[in-house]
Amino acid sequence: MTAPQPSLSDYDAEIAEMLRSEDERQRDSIRLIASENYASRAVMEASASTLTNKYAEGYPGRRYYEGMDVIDPLESLTIERAIALFGAEHANVQPYSGSPANLAILLALCEPGDVTMGLSLPAGGHLTHGWKVSATGIYYRSVQYGVRRDDQRIDMDEVRSMALEHRPKLIWAGHSAYPRLLDFEAFASIADEVGAHLVADIAHISGLVAGKAHPDPVPHCAAVSTTTHKTLRGPRGGLILCRQEHAKAIDKAVFPGLQGGPHCHTTAAKAVAFKEANTPEFRAYAAQIVSNAKALADAMLARGMSLVTGGTENHLLLVDLTNRDIGGRSAARALNRCGVELNANSIPFDPRKPFDPSGIRIGLAALTSRGMTESSMPAVAAFIDAAVQEAAKGDGAVPDDFAAKMRAQIKEFLADFAAPGL
Repeated sequence: MTAPQPSLSDYDAEIAEMLRSEDERQRDSIRLIASENYASRAVMEASASTLTNKYAEGYPGRRYYEGMDVIDPLESLTIERAIALFGAEHANVQPYSGSPANLAILLALCEPGDVTMGLSLPAGGHLTHGWKVSATGIYYRSVQYGVRRDDQRIDMDEVRSMALEHRPKLIWAGHSAYPRLLDFEAFASIADEVGAHLVADIAHISGLVAGKAHPDPVPHCAAVSTTTHKTLRGPRGGLILCRQEHAKAIDKAVFPGLQGGPHCHTTAAKAVAFKEANTPEFRAYAAQIVSNAKALADAMLARGMSLVTGGTENHLLLVDLTNRDIGGRSAARALNRCGVELNANSIPFDPRKPFDPSGIRIGLAALTSRGMTESSMPAVAAFIDAAVQEAAKGDGAVPDDFAAKMRAQIKEFLADFAAPGL
């Protein structure tokens, strides 16, 4: 007879205490990291299920292991839900995260040494769009477009000019810190003109796309990659959508090209998230994210803070702290001590170094998941402004009593907004 198994708290009190502390931190902090959110209890239950015990190399009906009685229909259902949610012709739900998804697309649609084009990292792009330290910039010849100096927006005339000059095999449309809408139709026209594959990386905006709060890239692209967390509010994972003509190459690139067995517990959690996202409630949530971001932008501008592009059209803001006499790294660390969680970020044409940039990046997905609306944004702006001013006075540091007082105020402020899943 098997002895009763101890709980986590009984078996490993040290880890259990860390988890409890993280729950408390997520509950009592203003979470503004643009790539984070709160997954629902249903998503987390699926993610923590016994499916973590199962290996499933291959695809439904074509596996290398037995015992697929549940796994095959589970993955097939997840694929069906992804296709229904995004209106795609084909979906691969196995990528471990967004970066492997992007690598798989390159493996499927390009040859090593082919020219690719993407938004440069300092202008708000992502490492995996061909930046020089990434495999996508090491094994492929990447050229990078940027933004205009006067308004910090993507110049589609520059994109076209570069595409005509370099004739890339693949063009990325996507970002990690660009606060404006992407014109997928214009990108597609340029890609068609030079014979390139257009690929949209919507990791940051997939929830907005699914919720009809952002233009849809799927009709314009050979393939679309995304993470399944961030604004989509699912588990940590990846997803590739593509046209049927590329389905076989994409599937082969994911497995066996880059990955082994998929994480079946994450596949189940993705299925739950896709079901949640295909509802009127989620569409209202996506619209509220955009409204909250605009309201926070207005509140920040009213306090004299400078925003890259002058505002936002999606879920994020990029704040230029040059006029506050403090760097982004110091500001982010001071804010974290005070109970406001965000990250330092480079701004376009940043005179400071990447590890000590001029900006901070703010995202509204998590606070919107807690039920906040536009009326809460002036208070959020006030917390940010107060901490930044105090840190600037103290050469990047805030006094212990100031940080403790603000943490108490933030905890009281958040008491009316339940944190999903906790």
